[in-house]
Amino acid sequence: MTAADRSSSTLTPAYDALVARNARAWRLEHLGAIASWDQAANMPPKGNEARAAALAELGTLLHGMATDPLLRELLDRAEQEPLDVLQRANLREMRRDWVAHNALPAALVEQRALATARCEHAWRTQRPANDWAGFVANLRPVVRIAREEAQCLSQATGLAPYDALIDRFEPGMRAVELERLFGDLRSWLPGLIERVTVRQAGETVRRPQGPFDRAAQKALGLEVMRLLGFDFDAGRLDESTHPFSGGVPEDVRLTTRYHDDDLQQALYGVIHETGHARYEQNLPRAWLGQPIGRARSYGIHESQSLAFEMQLGMHPGFVALLVPLLERHFGPQPAFAPDNLARLLTRIEPGFIRVDADELTYPAHVMLRFELEQALIGGEIEVEDLPALWDAKMAAYLGVDTRGNHRDGAMQDVHWPTGAFGYFPCYTLGAMYAAQWFAAMRRATPDLDARIAAGDLAPVFDWLREQVWLQGSCWPTPELALRASGEPLEPAHYRAHLERRYLG
Repeated sequence: MTAADRSSSTLTPAYDALVARNARAWRLEHLGAIASWDQAANMPPKGNEARAAALAELGTLLHGMATDPLLRELLDRAEQEPLDVLQRANLREMRRDWVAHNALPAALVEQRALATARCEHAWRTQRPANDWAGFVANLRPVVRIAREEAQCLSQATGLAPYDALIDRFEPGMRAVELERLFGDLRSWLPGLIERVTVRQAGETVRRPQGPFDRAAQKALGLEVMRLLGFDFDAGRLDESTHPFSGGVPEDVRLTTRYHDDDLQQALYGVIHETGHARYEQNLPRAWLGQPIGRARSYGIHESQSLAFEMQLGMHPGFVALLVPLLERHFGPQPAFAPDNLARLLTRIEPGFIRVDADELTYPAHVMLRFELEQALIGGEIEVEDLPALWDAKMAAYLGVDTRGNHRDGAMQDVHWPTGAFGYFPCYTLGAMYAAQWFAAMRRATPDLDARIAAGDLAPVFDWLREQVWLQGSCWPTPELALRASGEPLEPAHYRAHLERRYLG
């Protein structure tokens, strides 16, 4: 029975009314998603104020729909109707959305849309200019609103304020659990980094020689997206200041950024975003427009991008598949030899930029942000305190000096300008889940590594499609992990993966 068949039942009038309302909101959200993508990828600078106002108006309209007083009655009545397991899962997600939306006053939703649009737009020019003073003036109202949101959500859910923000991105996750997971990471990751650094000191690695024509980089990216199964009838690739995946499942919009002297950033940015995109393109079609048809969580979403970028994209067998593509677009180079490429991609080097960080040092960037924004939302620190604290933590965690370098410090990410407090932990959660997915794949397909090396990527895509993509939001995240891999989140798989790749 399809979602349409279910919604035609005369036995579930309240549930059917909720389904219709969600479908209408989905169509409006579709327009907002494409307008937001255009704002980041195509819109001329003078269009920002009008676009911000339009998106704020749309956000206010959607908030009004989501807080209609009739919804509470419909939700309560639907609970008493004869729903099947998937309908009840959909109703569970509807009620979760209702609680979150009703926690926030409409005026606060509008203020957030305007403040984040202004901050993000200004950030695009302030970051290259290292203009911390200008950035602070725009970030202050964003943080003030985020704190208000956290308090409102806390009152509605009973969660601690920062937990309430985390819960928007990773339902069920709490700061105390993140502290446990990150505490485990801190117990062994520095030692692993040190051992790998010593090991790599004696290696010779050739770097590809540029410049790399940007049109050729884009052509390479498009070819790799085809290799990874991206559906170009349902999406496209563009360029933006910060790489992202947006749009809707029926029309996924990816972006990357190009550098004339660095081939790896754009290429692996595309691979990363293609993982996000394939998840969206393969969500359960019968449930699109309903909460159950959405991606499960941001941590699970990041597990898809990191399954593509880190688990598959840096697999020696996959790296060998890239060689003829690189040579076709940039000509043969000694650096493109498969063994050299594999060493280059697994080279570790502590640096300033999170999105450019290697696989081993990346978690340190996430832990730093988690600690700072937890204190920021809790009111323990203010925006003005960020540079000094950032400098101290970067020196302690990675041994790099960021003093005075704001654009490569607290200004480097788009997340805080857009008000996405609570998101950063999802990156490391995603890395842990991605390692767990591949451990499960290897149990299901013992010759997985040989098949990847032979160019047969179907076992990877088929497993992800069946176990993650088509599941949407049917199950809470812990249950999804259990159903997919046979166990809840187990960070030991992440450690085993890193030790095997870097020391094996």
